[in-house]
Amino acid sequence: MPSLLDSVAFRDPGRARRYLEHVGPELRALLEGHVERMLQLSPDPDGAFAYFASFAERHPSVFQRLAASTAGLKYLTATFSYSRFLSEEVLQSPGWIEELAQASDMFRVRLPHELEQSLEDFLVERSSSPLARALALFRRKQLLRIVLRDVLEFATLPEVTEEISNLAGAIVNTAYRRIRADLTGRHGRPCSPGSNAPVETEFSVIALGKLGGGELNYSSDIDLMFVYSDNGTTEGPAQVSNKEFYKKLANQLTDLLSTYTPEGICYRVDLRLRPEGRYGEVCISLNGAKQYYSSRARDWELQMLIKGRVVAGEPGPGRELLDFVEPRIYSTSTDFSSIEVVSEARERISEKQAARRGGQGPSGFDIKLARGGIRDIEFLVQCLQRLHGGRDQWVRHGGTMLALSRLHDKQLLSENEYGRLLDAYEFLRGLEHRLQFLDDRQTHSLPSDPLEMDLLARRLHAGKRGPYASAEVLRARLNELLEEVAEIYERVIHAQKPMYYTAAIPAADEEEAVEPDPIRQPAPSNLIRFLDRKAPGLAAVMSRQNFGRSTRSLEHFLERVFSNAEWMTLLDSDPLVSGYLLDLFDHSSYFAEQFIRSPELLEELREVARAPEARRDYSALAAGLQEPQDLRRFFRREMARLQCASVCLRVPIFDTLAATSDLADSVIGAGYRIALAQVLATKPPRDPGYQVRDQLMVISLGRLGQREFDLASDADLLFVIPDADSCEQIFWTRVSERAIDLITAYTGDGVMFAVDTRLRPNGREGALVQTVTAFHDYFEKSAAAWEGIAYMKARAVAGNPEAARVFLNQLQDVDWRRWGQSGRSRRDLRAMRARLEKEQGASNPLKAGRGGYYDIDFALMYLRLKSAGVFYPVLNTPARIDIIERMGHLDRDDAAFLSDAAVFYRSLDHALRIFSGHAEGSLPNSEAKLEALTELAGRWTPDHLHGRPLKTELSQIQARTREIFERLFA
Repeated sequence: MPSLLDSVAFRDPGRARRYLEHVGPELRALLEGHVERMLQLSPDPDGAFAYFASFAERHPSVFQRLAASTAGLKYLTATFSYSRFLSEEVLQSPGWIEELAQASDMFRVRLPHELEQSLEDFLVERSSSPLARALALFRRKQLLRIVLRDVLEFATLPEVTEEISNLAGAIVNTAYRRIRADLTGRHGRPCSPGSNAPVETEFSVIALGKLGGGELNYSSDIDLMFVYSDNGTTEGPAQVSNKEFYKKLANQLTDLLSTYTPEGICYRVDLRLRPEGRYGEVCISLNGAKQYYSSRARDWELQMLIKGRVVAGEPGPGRELLDFVEPRIYSTSTDFSSIEVVSEARERISEKQAARRGGQGPSGFDIKLARGGIRDIEFLVQCLQRLHGGRDQWVRHGGTMLALSRLHDKQLLSENEYGRLLDAYEFLRGLEHRLQFLDDRQTHSLPSDPLEMDLLARRLHAGKRGPYASAEVLRARLNELLEEVAEIYERVIHAQKPMYYTAAIPAADEEEAVEPDPIRQPAPSNLIRFLDRKAPGLAAVMSRQNFGRSTRSLEHFLERVFSNAEWMTLLDSDPLVSGYLLDLFDHSSYFAEQFIRSPELLEELREVARAPEARRDYSALAAGLQEPQDLRRFFRREMARLQCASVCLRVPIFDTLAATSDLADSVIGAGYRIALAQVLATKPPRDPGYQVRDQLMVISLGRLGQREFDLASDADLLFVIPDADSCEQIFWTRVSERAIDLITAYTGDGVMFAVDTRLRPNGREGALVQTVTAFHDYFEKSAAAWEGIAYMKARAVAGNPEAARVFLNQLQDVDWRRWGQSGRSRRDLRAMRARLEKEQGASNPLKAGRGGYYDIDFALMYLRLKSAGVFYPVLNTPARIDIIERMGHLDRDDAAFLSDAAVFYRSLDHALRIFSGHAEGSLPNSEAKLEALTELAGRWTPDHLHGRPLKTELSQIQARTREIFERLFA
């Protein structure tokens, strides 16, 4: 009788059952009574039956024993339903299934030492077989056990990937020991000179990628790197250098693992992540590796070491290298966009090579490299680890799933983000596993055959719901998860960080630690040196300008723009633009990252160079914007232009702050206008006869109120309506809420700025929109002194500006009557200033510390309350000082000093924001950062403040500021 596998096409549903009518009586007797149970258990009953019947035909006695066992029948059916390559192995080695059916450890992970012992025993049994074939066969035998634990849900995904990784480590280590023993027999022990006697050197096999993270796939390459402890020579008669000894060892190990046999190969070994990649030595000494990673390694190479782990050989050299490199891996100034480009390009090349090796031809939808796929999740996790791992070692871990959990534990991922990413990762890895263990192929592509796609759906369980019903249901779930991941990925990688991605608060014993110096860069790379031929004009500018701090980020930027002829021509032909770019990169890691992510910002830099005196009417520009996304792009573009001009043109600091305030005003005005139109269209006023005009008054306080808004500032806003419009308070609340949402929404274009509404009457507990009378009542009866003075920095920014001006005039008159005339203001203000110094002075000394900016601010507010309630609607700090001096409340020397001090503090604050992209309350500990900060702040401070080191100048300004404060509040 011909083999069932050759004679039956089981694509026809029901064919397996009908086949029993055509087999011989002996085979039919074996199969009857078991076929229906098999059909119930199998997601692919027709395909499984072919192997099922063939097994019974070839091994009738084994089949009878297995069929009599619940576990045996279940294991047979699962193997024949899920994996063709393992089905073939079971047909050849039926005892494997019998052994597993009797095993007592199917519900636990086998550890590396257990697997190594099992492998040694297996090699003894197979001593007549070539070692490569025996290793490959052992791998398949163990994969059978792991696949069964996987598909029968005896193990979770982390347990499955851990055991696959343990298996790889056991095979690599066993192969290593045998090769080393053979080479030692020929060449002697590799030793280094010791103080008394030669010391045998050690060799570590470091795994990277999924094996390093303990999350290996069923059919993955294994990324390895080889390190030996020291140079020297061997002791034997055929003496060679340690380098040559370990080079032979590494090559033989790689060849052994990669040898093709009738049972396939053990592992495809990828050594391209070693120092210098494919051009580097196959193995490297510990000192050589340290030198490479401390001076020449690229960012993406450091990122790959997050998953570094010693899996074979002696642990010493590998662990020492990983401990040495670890502080360099984690940095808050890393540019992840460039790493992403390199990483993605490398993986796509790898996948193409794998396809060529396997003869796959055109591939289907790739769940690994697709937008929102496996690679995006793993890259996102590594980026967050690098960003926060320098401050919090808890988030450092090579495994993606455990790292996700730890990032969530530290509130660096929200509950929703963590849940979505984990669900997607487990789903995608489960899908990937079923694609790979079907035929032991390194594939991540969905099948194009509709029948195969339906089978894949049935093989993938959907938790308690069981298997997916069809390919359509599977695709719908896949698309849903990919979109969710892509949304989170875009938010974290391609845009500014939202509030919950800011750095975790350091522990008390970490606060005084000196921070690492992240801006000392290595020498220019070959890419930068190549500019002599590609862009000689740009190269000439670079040769005249010191850009040592920005070498790495500049290199990443050039990698992004190198293929864009228009951008390269601009940089090569316009020395002013290229000089400005180098200046920005050298003084701002934040704007360096912005330009790397969005090279089109070069257009804004070109405008700064072409029209340095241009003043832009932001309100007019924003007036034509109808869509929120257009408003976000407008803000991002104009903010970049403003700050580039500030740095490159050395625009006076208060001019920059005024222009930034105008830009924020225009955004708030446009946001209010868009919100009003949207709410009118969806939820109009309750009263159909209500006439909507600009009844709402949108008022700014704080830095925006006094026109000193800056990069990364929050906008303090109030929303007020006339008493006559209180009947539509709900409508105006909806408009206000929508306007806030538009301004603060986090999208792929980034967030514009945060809005804080807590300065309204009764703070968080008060209504978002309140009437004029409600404000008056609150300030006449309930408000504290600090609330009253906060409103002295108030002005209208949207809605009805004239009504807002009258309202603020009346409110400031209430303030003066209550606090200015009574004399309470000095006592209350001093008490509040003391409290701020106590609570915030240590963490934010530049503002809240002794002699900080708050001393100037409180002094000016107190003197203003003495000014008979004079109302002035828009005054920044220098203008306030000037008016108060002319009123006779400050003498000329004090006024001149306070003006200089205000410029100094605002310049320092601005420089910190330009450098890092967010507000900082203190000077950096890093000398290199301090040097960059001094150069930057010096562009906007008076010349007579440049003669001393920055810390010395700050200390003297703080002392004189506090002396004036004490005199006024004595």
